[in-house]
Parts: sequence; structure tokens; C-alpha cells
Amino acid sequence: MSATLTEAKTSRGNVTALMVALLAACVAFQLNASMLSPALVTMGKELNTDQAVIGLSQTWFFTAAALFSLFLPRLSDIIGRKKILIAMMLLMAVGSVIAAMAPDVTWLFVGRIIQGVSGPTVPLCLIMLRSAVSNPRKYGTLMGLITAVNGGVAGVDSFVGGYFAEHFGFRSIFWLMVVLAVVATALIAFLAGESKPAAGTSMDWLGVFFIVVAVGALLTALNEGSKLVGAFAPGTLLLSIGLVVVAAVAFFCFWTVEKRAKEPMVETVHLRQRSTWAPLLTTTLTMTGIFAVINGIVPAYVQAADPGFGIGPTEMSLIILTPYALLGWLVGPISGRLAPILGYTKVLRMGMLGSIAALAIIAFFGLSSLPMMIAGTVLLGIMYAGTVNIMLNGLGVVLSPAGNPGFLPGMNAGAFNLGAGLSFLVLPAVLVATSALGDAAASYMTVVVTGLVITVMAFAASLLIPKPVEAEVAE
Repeated sequence: MSATLTEAKTSRGNVTALMVALLAACVAFQLNASMLSPALVTMGKELNTDQAVIGLSQTWFFTAAALFSLFLPRLSDIIGRKKILIAMMLLMAVGSVIAAMAPDVTWLFVGRIIQGVSGPTVPLCLIMLRSAVSNPRKYGTLMGLITAVNGGVAGVDSFVGGYFAEHFGFRSIFWLMVVLAVVATALIAFLAGESKPAAGTSMDWLGVFFIVVAVGALLTALNEGSKLVGAFAPGTLLLSIGLVVVAAVAFFCFWTVEKRAKEPMVETVHLRQRSTWAPLLTTTLTMTGIFAVINGIVPAYVQAADPGFGIGPTEMSLIILTPYALLGWLVGPISGRLAPILGYTKVLRMGMLGSIAALAIIAFFGLSSLPMMIAGTVLLGIMYAGTVNIMLNGLGVVLSPAGNPGFLPGMNAGAFNLGAGLSFLVLPAVLVATSALGDAAASYMTVVVTGLVITVMAFAASLLIPKPVEAEVAE
């Protein structure tokens, strides 16, 4: 069957059924990514290891997710998106079984890395949705619903993970993941249509090799560099610098290969276009400025007795993280609906300005007032989780070149992970450096202001993103 007929068949299918399948896949992946966070202490005890090692298993999961995100969307264009998504869900289930039965932490690592193959689930689902829904308004709404899952399953994921870990042990969480992955696989197999717009094209595996090495080396360098925040070690510094050099050389090789390849993974002319580098830069800077603030700095401050509010982890989740995730879930479809009407870039910039205001509230008022801290994180849930995150994911799909629709969503997924890594490197480093001055409250303010400044830079970068005219409704 030709690519054109395949696309037509998909677009005439039952969109509601497709959405059920895609949402099942996204929920399975998101729980796979976030449900373990409250169970890390339990995992360390049951596997007789320390929290640093358990934390490393999380790092390797997200690193694997970032690397597979770089090329699986492009491969899906060639051999079939449904086929690749089913394979990702099955491997997620396999990895979950291995992790659930892990006799030691080594097998836990193996399981988590295999689970990481599911990394591009959200961008791949958005690409499949795009091929099935031609109406810009309808696509925007459904895109917002799918992408909102990426910010957390309405805050339920952390509570479910904590409950299962406390009452049944950490292995029960992985068995739950197995069930969810199998259910998602069945729904995709029966409800989703196939599409492969680049059928007959050869995969540029040499280009894949070099871009994976480049991004992998850079992410590992960030992880190693984060260790320098706690204590300076010459060996770690040299390793980080060496990995950055490897990343630079590998990216140069990738660029060279892409210029000469007959069927490149991505044409270098696309890499030079604002529609490519501007959204990637915006995504990276946005994640760097915000991610560690809401996922690390604010929760730590709220729980700290001095200078924070001395609130326990469960109550902190209830008043800070759950409203943030829940509002992202609720607002996502609304911002997605508005995007093709008002303009994707306009909605993105509104969300960016709102995120900047939220960070300002946290920095200048929230550190001394719990109600203002809650207000700041609520606004961040609306403007970042429910708006910016949706638009950045959506722009990766609608700005991707027509002849290579899987390219930009995959690269954008890598930018999300790169920005998250940078965030947990830069912001904690600022906190440690300023803590030496002896004023803890001022240190936390400096960190949040640093995140605010980086987010302002992200807003400036967003001004360079071109309008995705074909995905918007003409006025």
C-alpha cells in the first residue's frame, strides 16, 4: 500500500478510538517515568544499595529515553509508526518485568535502560495524531490533551507510586507498569491505523550513530558535571571536559555525514533554518530555567525547616506538586484549542510571560509566604505545564519538514532532556555557590532569580520561532 493511501486510511479512521490508544500509550510512559520518584528510598532499602546508585538508575532511564527519541520517530516514518509504537510498548513491558524481578541493582539498571526505548512515546503519538486529524482546531485540542499527560497524570502518579511502594514494595510498581504497557499495546494494535510517509527510504544509520554519540556524551558530561556541585574532583572535571569534546567531534561527524548522504537522517539545510534551531533553543532554555525549580528547588525549600516552611513530603506534594500537575492536565487541551486560532507562537509567548511572572512571585514573595509560594506554583502549572510545555511539543510536530515529519519531534525530545540535565546542573550549582555566603534564604532567592533570567532568555529565543501557518486557522 502506498504512503498516500495509508495516510488516507488513517485519517478516515475513528479518531476517538485512536485517542484512546494514544492516551493509553502516553499514560503508560508517563507513569513509567514518574511513578518511581516517591519509591526511590524503598528501592534502595530492598536492593541493599544507597540513594546515589538508585538515582543513577533514573538518570540512565532518561538518558536512554533521550537517545532513542533522536531516531525512532524518523525510523517510524520509514517502517511504520504503529509498528514502532507497539514495539516501544512491548519493550517497556519487557524492561518492567526485568526490573520487577531484579535480584540486584545491576538488573534494575538493565530493566530501566530497556524501558527507556519508550522515550519518544509522546512525540510519536503527536505525529500519528497529526496524520489522522486534518482540522487544525480539532488537532490542537487533542494535541493539548495528549501532551498534558507529559506533565504528570494529574498528580496521581506520585501518590500511586508512594502507596504501592509503602504497602507492597517497589516491585509492585513495575508489575503495574507491565499491565499498563500490555493494555496500551493491545489498544494500539486494535484501534490505531498505520502510517509510513517515508516508506521505501533507507535509514541513515551512520548519521544515527554520530548524533546518538554526540547527545549521549553531552548528557553524560552533564551528569558527571553535576557531581562537582557537591565536591570538586579533578578526575570528574577532566572526564566531563573529555565527554564534551567527544560530543563536539561526534556532532561535526554527524554534520559531515548528513551533507554527503544520499538519504540523510536530516538535511543540513533544515538544521540551518529558524524553524529548526529556534524551537530547539527555546525548549532547551525553558527547561533549564524552570525544570529544577519546580521539581527540586521549591519542594526542597518547602520541606526545609530553615529557611523553609518545614512541611512533610506528603503534604508538600498535596499543596505544591499535585495542583501544578492537575492544572497542567486541565489547561493543556484549552491552550491546544487556542493555538491554531490565536497562533502557536503567540500562545507560547503568553505562556512564557506567565511563567516568568510565576517565577517572580516565587522568588520575591513565595520564599517568605507559603500562600504566595502556592500561588506561584499554581500559576506555573497553568502557564508552563498547561501552556508552554504543550506549545513546545506541538511546534516540534507542526514545524517539522514535510518530507521528514519525524525529525524535529525527535530532536525536540532530546532538547527537553538536555534542558532538564542543564537545569539540575546549573541551578544546584548556584545554590551551593551562594550558600557559602551564609544566608540560606538569599541563596534560594538567587537560584529562582537565575531560573527567571534563563526563562527570559527562552522568551527572547521564542521570538525567533516562525509561525506554523499551515497548522493555524486563517483569520
